Amino acid sequence: IALMKDQVDALRTSGIAATFLNSTLAGSESRERLRGLDRNQFRLLYVAPERLMMENFLERALNWNIGQIAIDEAHCISEWGHDFRPEYRELKKLRTHFPDVPIMALTATATERVRDDIIKQLKLHAPRCYVASFNRPNLTYRVVAKSSAYQQVLDFIRAHPNDSGIVYCASRKSTDALAEKLTKDGIKALPYHAGMESRERTRNQEAFLRDDARVITATIAFGMGINKPNVRFVIHYDLPKNIEGYYQETGRAGRDGLPSECVLLFSVGDVVKQRRFIEEKSESEQRIAHEQLRTMVAYAETRHCRRATLLRYFGESWPPVSVEAGVSPASARRSAADTAATTEDTTERGEISCNGCDNCLEPRETFDGTIPAQKFLSCVHRVQAKQGFGFGLNHIVEVLIGGTNDAIKKRGHDQLSTFGIGADLKREQWQRIGRELLRLGLLEAAPGKFATLSVTDAGMMALRKRTPITLTKPIESPAKKVRTPRAGEIECDEKLFERLRALRRKIADERDVPAYIIFSDATLRQMAQARPQSKSEFAQIAGVGQQKLKEFAEPFLAEIGEYLRSDLAMAASSRMF
Repeated sequence: IALMKDQVDALRTSGIAATFLNSTLAGSESRERLRGLDRNQFRLLYVAPERLMMENFLERALNWNIGQIAIDEAHCISEWGHDFRPEYRELKKLRTHFPDVPIMALTATATERVRDDIIKQLKLHAPRCYVASFNRPNLTYRVVAKSSAYQQVLDFIRAHPNDSGIVYCASRKSTDALAEKLTKDGIKALPYHAGMESRERTRNQEAFLRDDARVITATIAFGMGINKPNVRFVIHYDLPKNIEGYYQETGRAGRDGLPSECVLLFSVGDVVKQRRFIEEKSESEQRIAHEQLRTMVAYAETRHCRRATLLRYFGESWPPVSVEAGVSPASARRSAADTAATTEDTTERGEISCNGCDNCLEPRETFDGTIPAQKFLSCVHRVQAKQGFGFGLNHIVEVLIGGTNDAIKKRGHDQLSTFGIGADLKREQWQRIGRELLRLGLLEAAPGKFATLSVTDAGMMALRKRTPITLTKPIESPAKKVRTPRAGEIECDEKLFERLRALRRKIADERDVPAYIIFSDATLRQMAQARPQSKSEFAQIAGVGQQKLKEFAEPFLAEIGEYLRSDLAMAASSRMF
């Protein structure tokens, strides 16, 4: 609902006659807009599938001379999509009511299987399919081992004091709690989830869109098509259910093309929680969900380029392969690999670096971890042999470091031969080793509240034969590197940029619209870089169309002119040039 208003406001600002119909409108206002549609006053109408497919609404729409139907978030039509909605299935009836009207289906997260299902459900005959690149070069992807989750989130947000972002949580309870804690710690944060009253949800989303709140803590209920272009970070507090959902949620960052961060906090416990949720589904749904979760976990645990992993999932190669006439795709891929081997912009594994994920920016070193791995596997095996059942990762770590808590004493685990044999390493180091042994398939976490560990057949083989085991060093303090410009980065006069942001906010408040509807951050940064001093120069800035030139050139040129006449510009110019 908030998205409809957001889109219509932006279109009207650009001089396009658009409207929407939804439950927020009074009856009189809805009737007036319907009369306007009858009189062809609008070029665009935004409406939800539920309202569109009502019989009386469809009958009235037949008189509106509709030239095209566009279905956004079309992956909701497919049961293979990550956000299947049964009401979207009803849209297949559109072909019966509007047999000659072109139908366009749009989505940012459709695999080939989902695309085929959309075509089938909407009864599209020989449709043209356009698949744009899934690559978002201005986004940096990171996966961080979850330890003190709240402190990790707080530290990250404090390190980005002028940026707004979204923190996705798995439950409504954690969404509310996280927003409350952040607010107490001086970060203006608001929650958003399906359990809230509709008005409160809308109010919180509006506050975020208008930059009155820096952070939204949300479940996946937030952001269906959200169009706030200056979201600078997306944090996943919990593990997403699938790659499609993760990709769509991270895709809400950096829509203005400026550099933005995507951080996933990952723990084995989150994997177990997701498996428990899956067990509540029907058998057919479980099959799909397990397949999707396995892919998500593989992404979180990979040592390889995360961008390449994401793109491969959606059927796209990395680096992009351009196939010339007469050259086979396989030869083109070999040529790209040869190029990668000779370029400086490669990782230690010989892969082309994307310069936009943790594994490419700070590739982790490996070490011979045979001895600590043997200690960990042996401890898990001995604890389970003594009790007849397994214990969670944290309990095993406490046994290894010689912890003396009640649980260890009560069960006699302080009498085991593995008690205290890991006192040479810190608790956090053992936790990382345990997680990696899980990733390597030497341990497995059983479903259950405490994610109890057991040694796999491969783990027992390694334990008995003392097989060499290579582990990965954690990223403690990355080596200092020459700074590489981020994709989408626009260097500009930062002081002027802040003044232009303040002016944009003032104009937006006067018009009662979100600030980015006036101009995006990217457009403001280009203004602060070029510093136009005439309308003709102002018109050359990307994002300034004829309507916005007419409405906003005067106040923005005045602000730039005043700044250039001030002493502030001199110091800033010396830093830029």
